[in-house]
Amino acid sequence: MIIAIDGPSGAGKSTVAKAVAKRLGFSCLDTGAMYRAVAWRALADGVALDDAEGLGRIARACEVSFVHEPGDPMPKGVAIDGADVSAAIRTAEIDRAVSPVSAVPAVREALVAQQRRIGRSGDYVVEGRDIGTAVFPEASVKVFLTASAEERAHRRVRQNVDRGVGSIDYGEVLADICRRDDIDSSRAASPLKPAEDAVRLDSTGRYIEDVIDDICALARQALARSGGAGTGDADGRERAGEGVR
Repeated sequence: MIIAIDGPSGAGKSTVAKAVAKRLGFSCLDTGAMYRAVAWRALADGVALDDAEGLGRIARACEVSFVHEPGDPMPKGVAIDGADVSAAIRTAEIDRAVSPVSAVPAVREALVAQQRRIGRSGDYVVEGRDIGTAVFPEASVKVFLTASAEERAHRRVRQNVDRGVGSIDYGEVLADICRRDDIDSSRAASPLKPAEDAVRLDSTGRYIEDVIDDICALARQALARSGGAGTGDADGRERAGEGVR
């Protein structure tokens, strides 16, 4: 079973996807980390961000994989060609580079093939920009998760403070989020938009617990319709009162 969670930068997709996967006993696939890994490789190799041919060549040649601890379905990090880049891809420089890289059709084609290979190997919560529209249009559950640009900027600043990486200037972060929204929504290859059958959830002013509850309920409804087995809250709920990030 595939649960697809799409939405703009900073909407809380990664936090929510991981929590939903943990509660339902699914694995989690962070497709944004895959594009970030390719962007990191391009910058490291001196490939210009407007060099579509060079970026496509990197995406086709490199294998992006996720680091797991034995018995844990949740990824602990991401690697490209075996090099752990979990921290390196969470910088302001990569924040700025990832949208132009992900807009290249050849990059998307190469990474979508990897995403489908991983996702179709089991039960996955998959988050990104075009999961329900292009990567897994057959997903049993499709969610388009959003929030106001201002709230997303506040969340990103708090996240950057917590992890000690990226800009903590609110104005700079807000401008970057608006720029990424424009690029992601207007690109020719798989633009950011809700799938026609996606459930739209606005997380502005909401707690993470409520958003997780909504998506888990959708998953259980889909399982009931298909006659599948129920899903359990294996590790309990996220702590109430913690805001979506």
